[in-house]
Amino acid sequence: MKPGDVLSHQEMCVAEGLSLQRGMNFRSRGRRSIILMSTRPGAPYRDRFEGDGTILVYEGHDVPRNLAVGDPKKTDQPEKAPGGTLTQNGKFFEAALQAKTGTSPELVRVYEKVKDGIWTFNGVFALTDAWTERDEHRFVFKFRLELQDAPSAAADERHRTELEHSRLIPSDVKREVWKRDKGRCCLCGSTDNLHYDHDLPFSKGGTSLSVENIRLLCRRHNLKKRDRIE
Repeated sequence: MKPGDVLSHQEMCVAEGLSLQRGMNFRSRGRRSIILMSTRPGAPYRDRFEGDGTILVYEGHDVPRNLAVGDPKKTDQPEKAPGGTLTQNGKFFEAALQAKTGTSPELVRVYEKVKDGIWTFNGVFALTDAWTERDEHRFVFKFRLELQDAPSAAADERHRTELEHSRLIPSDVKREVWKRDKGRCCLCGSTDNLHYDHDLPFSKGGTSLSVENIRLLCRRHNLKKRDRIE
């Protein structure tokens, strides 16, 4: 799987071998850590990218509604469950603190919601910091994750550059491109194996910031374009 790939929720679950029903998944069933994020209007948490998109600030998750006393959005986000075990907030927080003491940071696979049922793989991020801060009602957890560049050794330099920068397409650009291309490959109309593609590659001066330079391509046309450029 490559950053920029578009998946349904079912495809995402199959790819990860997990039923991803929650946004924070710290080594679930001994597998890699995964978070699901969204910057869409009306999203339940205040996730955001900073700088050039290589830093993700991810908000922790609320106490379950059935355990909340009143409105979960007015209750401090929990570090521990009622029985004393760490919540997902607590597990990620503990891992971030360990990273700050010199331990290798937890690597987290990040998926971003484009629209209901549709997700894009943003890549692998390192969990490097965590803290709590107060919003208008309560204390919430914040997690800082840094994009990692880990292409396969077999990849050539041009392909490596494209993989690096395909991950930096801003969320609002992704949403606009999805809406404009109607969730289909702009060349053949396929709805399967889609990928966000730079029309003019970043390495040749193309930008990730313009809707006009980003399009949806199916895997076949993405590979065909890559072969032509090479």
